[in-house]
Amino acid sequence: MNSPSPGLLISTLAMAVLVTASNILVQFPINDFLTWGAFTYPACFLVTDLTTRSLGPERARKVVYVGFACAVLLSVLLATPRIAFASGAAFLTAQLMDVAIFHRFRTAAWWLAPLTSSTVASAVDTAIFFSLAFVGTGLPWMTLALGDYAVKLGIALFMLIPFRALISLLPAREQLLRDTSSQA
Repeated sequence: MNSPSPGLLISTLAMAVLVTASNILVQFPINDFLTWGAFTYPACFLVTDLTTRSLGPERARKVVYVGFACAVLLSVLLATPRIAFASGAAFLTAQLMDVAIFHRFRTAAWWLAPLTSSTVASAVDTAIFFSLAFVGTGLPWMTLALGDYAVKLGIALFMLIPFRALISLLPAREQLLRDTSSQA
C-alpha cells in the first residue's frame, strides 16, 4: 500500500487550514461589501491549481474531498453549522469545477488555466456560499457577495505571480508519472 506523497499531504493540510480560516473570517464584515474571508479563500484556488498541475486531476480531487471533510468538521466547531454547510456546498462544487477547468486549459499559455479556472469557479463559489450562508440574516448578502467576488478576481490576478514562481519548483505531472512508472 502506497503512502500519500508529501505534496498530497501538504496540499490537503493547506486546503483544510485555508477553508477553515476563511469560514471564520467570513463572519466578520469589513464594511457593507466585504468580509475578511475574501482575502484568504482565493488561496484555495492556488492550492488546487498547483496540485492539479503537479499531481494531476485525480489527486487534486482527493485533496478537494479530504480538504472539504476536514474544513466542514472544523468549521462546525469554529464557525457555525450554517457557515460550514454553505461553505461545504460551495467549496466542493467550485473546487471540483476548478480542477476540471484547469485541467482542460493546462496546456495553453501558463496563465490561462489558473486565471480561467479561478474566475469561473470563484463566481460559482461566491453565489452558492453567500446565498446559503446569509440569506434571511439581515446582512446585505448580495452586496457582500459582489464585493467578495471583486476581491477574488483581484487576488486571482495577483496569484498568477506565486503560481508562475511555484510551477517552476514543482515536478510536472508527466515527469512525476515517468518517475513513478520507472520505480514500479
